[in-house]
Amino acid sequence: MKINANLIRPGNILEHNGRQFSVLNIQIIQPGKGGAFIAVEMRDLRTGTKTNERWRTADTVEKCSVEEKDCTFLFGDADHLTFMEQETYEQFTVPADLLGESAAFLQDGMAVTVDFVEGSPVSVTLPEKVVMTVTEADPVVKGQTASSSYKPAKLENGLKILVPPFLAAGEKIVVATADCTYVERFKG
Repeated sequence: MKINANLIRPGNILEHNGRQFSVLNIQIIQPGKGGAFIAVEMRDLRTGTKTNERWRTADTVEKCSVEEKDCTFLFGDADHLTFMEQETYEQFTVPADLLGESAAFLQDGMAVTVDFVEGSPVSVTLPEKVVMTVTEADPVVKGQTASSSYKPAKLENGLKILVPPFLAAGEKIVVATADCTYVERFKG
């Protein structure tokens, strides 16, 4: 379906020059002279290469129809992740680099949303927040104020994040998957 370039949003799947791209970032630029244009950063779904494209706001682009399916993460290795459709129990694999750094948050049996374009999986959306255990945390430094200082900590999945100074190793915390940041102490 054709849409105006000014309606492009991050997460959209576009068809351009015979290839499909996932929109990562957009920026509307209004120069002093001339009309406004849209700068779009996007990733080729097949090759994974990033590219930048510019369109005038009145230009039309081809937006691909995306089918969302509820799936369950089963298991993964260094190169591939295996999921199962919840309705049909059909299993499929995707390259691990499709998720990037957020693949570290996948847990066995986790419910995710997978976007399909023309029957092929193109993106995986994780839950907004996950519960993780802190495996290593630096000790509290005397004299630090609790309101503004954070200390580094290592999570069970190997990622390092900043946490408030009162947290210790072994505690469970809630982490935002979008930007890998501490949300709150787990109350469960």
